[in-house]
Amino acid sequence: MNLVRSELLKITTTATWWVFGLIYLPLWAVTLLVNYVQTSVLSDPERFGPTTPENDEVLSAVSEAPALAANLYTNGQFFGLLVVMLLGVIVVTNEYFHQTATTTFLTSPRRTEVVLAKLAAASLLGFVFWLITTVVNLIAGALVLATFDIGPEFGSGAVWEAVGLNGLAYLLWAIFGVGFGVLIRSQLGATVSAILLYLGGYLGTAIILATLASRFGDWISDLQWLVPSIASQLMVAGTDLPDSPPRWTGALILIAYALLTGIIGTVITRRRDIS
Repeated sequence: MNLVRSELLKITTTATWWVFGLIYLPLWAVTLLVNYVQTSVLSDPERFGPTTPENDEVLSAVSEAPALAANLYTNGQFFGLLVVMLLGVIVVTNEYFHQTATTTFLTSPRRTEVVLAKLAAASLLGFVFWLITTVVNLIAGALVLATFDIGPEFGSGAVWEAVGLNGLAYLLWAIFGVGFGVLIRSQLGATVSAILLYLGGYLGTAIILATLASRFGDWISDLQWLVPSIASQLMVAGTDLPDSPPRWTGALILIAYALLTGIIGTVITRRRDIS
């Protein structure tokens, strides 16, 4: 616990936390505006006119009140997960950037314990980040729903399941960030690699799989759920969408990645202990 408190002090006593907050705030506001427009459009599906049966099925699912509410109550997830992951990266790489790693490891020679403390601290930061954004989203989302004469859906289990899975996603992406920091100790290298994996994985997968699906069949498109950033979005859907796996599938995929990252990070840390 002393090590965890130490790691939290390293973050909370510097400008890191509020700098990330200032970066995230306008991104959250822009996302809320986009979701407001999306809610406005989906709240009246008849404006779309005649569509195919497949599109009707999807449109009906995403237009349900629980789906609209879940989307608003998890507003800002895409950028929020990126911020939390970068916080996890900085929890580790700050030690090497500011050349305090030697002092830390002299104070606590067992590197595995230090890394576990960093994991706990990053997870706690991710939880706090999710909690604050969720409280704000619940207030803002209820106001947006009321604008379109839709109830807040606070009694819907599907909505709270999406909110809870969103919290799990924040915790897991904080762990991914620590894993990046352990594998790539350079702050710049770890940060750039993490951003490229998150954004590049999301955008690149859509382009590559669309190209492959046109040649080999639509089954190729199902592979997109194996991409962490896309699996995270599956978790916060307010309802199971047609032709998509259940929401808990996204959670299992992220947990598998987190376990893999944790095992690799632990093995590398122990080898460094021995050397």
